[in-house]
Amino acid sequence: MSHALSQLQFPSLSSSGSIEAYISAANRMPMLSESEELALARRFVASGDIEAARTLVTSHLRLVVAIARGYLGYGLPHADLIQEGNIGLMKAVKRFDPDRGVRLVSFAMHWIKAEIHEYIIKNWRLVKIATTKAQRKLFFNLRSIKASLAQNEDTAQSFGTLTDSNVHHVAQKLGVKPEDVIEMEARFTGGDIALEPGSDEEDDHLAPIAYLTADSSTEPVAVMERKALDHLQDEGLQNALGALDDRSRDIIQRRWLAKDGIAVATLHELADEYGISAERIRQIEVKALQRMKSVLITAA
Repeated sequence: MSHALSQLQFPSLSSSGSIEAYISAANRMPMLSESEELALARRFVASGDIEAARTLVTSHLRLVVAIARGYLGYGLPHADLIQEGNIGLMKAVKRFDPDRGVRLVSFAMHWIKAEIHEYIIKNWRLVKIATTKAQRKLFFNLRSIKASLAQNEDTAQSFGTLTDSNVHHVAQKLGVKPEDVIEMEARFTGGDIALEPGSDEEDDHLAPIAYLTADSSTEPVAVMERKALDHLQDEGLQNALGALDDRSRDIIQRRWLAKDGIAVATLHELADEYGISAERIRQIEVKALQRMKSVLITAA
């Protein structure tokens, strides 16, 4: 992260103010239209305009607040989670490419979550309890799955203990080994016995991680993204298909949108039907997909 970008100032989260006052200030920050966002991002990319970066960051502070709220169950201060999320937001702004056809809100979510995840793992226990991919997946999902099992099962079994069947259920649900579930369960219930050195703090140490997730289904951003996705899958997809000629549309539908129970057409089958080579079918398919992508990006 550039030195100038790291010095950006935000509404205060210091002890002199309350977390409620910060959240209120963050929510009052003006939101940007797509055209405003693109103009500011291009200014920052082209000339390193720090004021453009400041506006991009402050307009998304409410996103950090919403994401951080989903991690309060780990017992860490909300203010600290927000501060770490703000660092992720600044990293996202630095790396944002305004010409990719993606809004900053979607790009920044992954960086914000990655920074918060790393903070939780470093601070939730003195000993690092989640260092591998499987362990991190378990760390951020085991507690919620256990709570669900406890609610669904009519049993006197303690919430803190997993039965053998539950261990296999969790392992299958998360795609990990049963022994990994047992080990993480032991780490959750065990005490801290040593302090390991902290990990490297280099700028590029963190990256967006798809397997670390919080229960953010009710967050405003998540709701908006689901609505946008529904639109793309329905009206947006139909508009994209409508932009193709009849042959290209038929090829895409039979290659990519075949209904359940209908086999996907092969290149050679379509080549025989249209009297052209399989390579030509592939070229038409690639061009059609590019055309559809362009239509979907424009619609978004």
